[in-house]
Amino acid sequence: MKKLLTLFLLLPFFTMAQEGVNFEQNLSWQQIQAKAKAEHKMIFMDCFTTWCGPCRYMSTTIFPQKVVADLMNEKFINVKVQLDTTDADNEEVKSWYQTGHDLAAQYDIRAYPTYLFFDENGKAVHRMVGSTQTGEDFVSRVKTAFDPSKQYYTLLDEYKAGKNDPHFLMSLANAAQDAYDMKQANKIAAAYLATQTDLYTKDNLEFIKNFTQSSKDKGFDIFLHHADKADAILGAGTSADIVTNIILREDIYPVVFAKRIDNSKDLPEPDWSALTTNLEKKYPANAKEAISYAQVIYYENKPDWEKFAPAVVSYMKAYGSKANSSQLNDFAWNIFLNCNDMACVQQALEWSKRSIDQNQEPAFMDTYANILYKLGRKDEALVWENKAMTAAPENEKKGYQETIDKMKSGEKTWN
Repeated sequence: MKKLLTLFLLLPFFTMAQEGVNFEQNLSWQQIQAKAKAEHKMIFMDCFTTWCGPCRYMSTTIFPQKVVADLMNEKFINVKVQLDTTDADNEEVKSWYQTGHDLAAQYDIRAYPTYLFFDENGKAVHRMVGSTQTGEDFVSRVKTAFDPSKQYYTLLDEYKAGKNDPHFLMSLANAAQDAYDMKQANKIAAAYLATQTDLYTKDNLEFIKNFTQSSKDKGFDIFLHHADKADAILGAGTSADIVTNIILREDIYPVVFAKRIDNSKDLPEPDWSALTTNLEKKYPANAKEAISYAQVIYYENKPDWEKFAPAVVSYMKAYGSKANSSQLNDFAWNIFLNCNDMACVQQALEWSKRSIDQNQEPAFMDTYANILYKLGRKDEALVWENKAMTAAPENEKKGYQETIDKMKSGEKTWN
């Protein structure tokens, strides 16, 4: 299964781009601002960490591209700012330590990569978060920094100056969330909801859903105690999904993954019975589903494949109708790789088929093809693996071709 690149906070590597976008070297923040003012250019600041995988992808794959470099070098003074510290840091990186710390605090930077845009006078006007798959996508996003009606910090200044009509507040709250400026996002979202007399409209419930991340949020009470009313508008099971995910984050994962250990195989077995009893007192309608899903995630992370298989089969039997395409694919892939019980693999095939019925993502088709192959249905497997390769990005086709070659030669494609 091929994993899609997205905003990610844990991968331990980073490499500086060697060509393409011209990032300034050996200049202080004050000197960067002076240069921008002298050349009448905006400033583009790439805030990264050395352990951020998407940061590395942007530097090695996106920033070297001509379509990106042409825009960035013409319109911006570009600078990289490393926001973590390592023993390998050179003197230039160290000279930015204090500035980086101050910028991270001033702009509440908590996700990487974060891109800050400043006008030629050094005033922050816009912010973007996360990597893009293509150079063209990045260029399209960057161009919003030229439009004052779309510049995040420009709009935030209007809010602070007193603009507070409901449409503006809703739009700005969503923009703050997109920019991962969560303190402002939650504050503005609350201001918007305070203007509403009816929270049970489709637009308002969709908005509340997006801003319900903890049991303390206004929406949690709606989805916990008024699920029927919310689900009548948002769809059956929506409220339970939201509540269950919050229960997992707040009540289960801190217990199940409480100990920091070097080897996940050494994770201690939780007292599932006690955990279930405690949860049933607090959330009687949601406890069993949350525990069932938590067991799947625990045994997957441990990893304990002997216990994972019955756990995921049990979860899917009881709650599988609500699984999304990514969950279906993930469960099916892990069964394919780690289970030799063909009855279990056959069930995984059904989950995988559901995933591609929902979303014909190349990685999902690859999973389906591999399970077919493991079940001895080689000809069908090759048809689907070829479909996956055809739909895959050019830089990923090699991996699919290697799988096709293994299938043709009768080699195993699993552990």
